[in-house]
Amino acid sequence: MDLPELSAAVAEARRRIGGRVRRTPVVDAVVPTPAGPREVTFKLEYLQHSGSFKARGSINAVLAASEQGLIGESGIAIASGGNAGIAAAWSAAQVGCPASVFVPENAPAAKIARLRSLGADVVLKGKEYAEALHAAEEFVRRSGALQLHAYDLPDVVAGAGVVGLELLEQRPDIDTVLVAVGGGGLVAGIASAVTPRHVVGVEPSGIPTLADALAAGAPVDVPVDSIAADALGARRLGEIAYAVTTQAKVQSVLIPDAEIVRARAWLWGELRVAVEYAAATALAPLLSGAFVPAEGARVAVILCGANTDPSDLS
Repeated sequence: MDLPELSAAVAEARRRIGGRVRRTPVVDAVVPTPAGPREVTFKLEYLQHSGSFKARGSINAVLAASEQGLIGESGIAIASGGNAGIAAAWSAAQVGCPASVFVPENAPAAKIARLRSLGADVVLKGKEYAEALHAAEEFVRRSGALQLHAYDLPDVVAGAGVVGLELLEQRPDIDTVLVAVGGGGLVAGIASAVTPRHVVGVEPSGIPTLADALAAGAPVDVPVDSIAADALGARRLGEIAYAVTTQAKVQSVLIPDAEIVRARAWLWGELRVAVEYAAATALAPLLSGAFVPAEGARVAVILCGANTDPSDLS
């Protein structure tokens, strides 16, 4: 799927999911950067159903599959570090089908509890996303369940892109958007929706999926070692994300875990916003100076999820 195809799919996703998802708000705040204070627009996507942007892509994929009669008695299955699984469980409940969610054994307890509260059958498998994915694929072969992908499925990426359409309606003057990157579904969707505006994909330095793909000329396996691995822990960038980010000239910025922790603490301390580490990742380069926007740029940061235990913020 290339950039023009995805842009069209995002518009179709907007039509399909419009009455099902929340139009999340934006808020402006002054962020202290090494170059001086800067006003930033935050898109509060953690207020979405299921606690993250993932609800958009998941419900788009489930509704599209339901329209085509592709969901049988075994329902849907997905491998997820947590957020995509939560979104899939929520989406399955909307159409009345079962959901089996395969998560790494180190998934946060808060996310596992949320999955179970939504009625999902939760299977703990392996130490990272790739192992959970293999188990999900085996289950699909045995059961005939419809497999969703956390980030590399056209309908999932298109649904995520609706975030970008909303942002431009709410703040038409935005010209630079910072987005956290794991498997790349959100950054690809947003890039297709806001093109030709400048999109910055922010990654933990311990999981450089986008940076290494751009350097290698194709998605490649990377280490998975970051405090944000529960949400950004894909071993490689998705094929859709690679095609779209290269065409849209998305910039990659790597950020160490210490700066992600600092950004999350700043959001709580200054804005009383409690998000997960993945969401704070998108803000971290502004606070640290790892990314310096162009003079006069209007900058937006996507706060993508809040499925977290906030007790360590007090």
